Amino acid sequence: MTQFFKHILALGFGLLFGAGLLVSGMANPAKVIGFLDVFGSWDPSLAFVMMGAIGVAIVPFGLAKRQTHTLIGETFSLPTARIIDARLIVGAVLFGVGWGLVGICPAPAISLAGLGQLQSLYFIIPMLITMYLHDVLNKG
Repeated sequence: MTQFFKHILALGFGLLFGAGLLVSGMANPAKVIGFLDVFGSWDPSLAFVMMGAIGVAIVPFGLAKRQTHTLIGETFSLPTARIIDARLIVGAVLFGVGWGLVGICPAPAISLAGLGQLQSLYFIIPMLITMYLHDVLNKG
């Protein structure tokens, strides 16, 4: 398969994923905050989106456990670590708090920026800086 065709497939799947985020409301900060507000005016609709995503992903992830290559010949490996340590917990908490404070996470933020909603850069730029600092500090 040619590199060009692989890039076209990646673009197509990325656009499909982004469209799904937009249609489902996952890229709408107000909707996400409404979902997270379980003690206020809770909006449970995103729970159905998440359940649908899990339902769609079960079969491919089950198949992926036995594979080392994608359908287009790229190699991949799924995480094998099973240890729940302080780094995992702190990372999960930081991700959750950030998601709860601003109502977006990385993929929807990028979708919003792609739609010209440049206020999402207030989230994306610190996210990229933090990812870079993580890589720099964890090289040793």
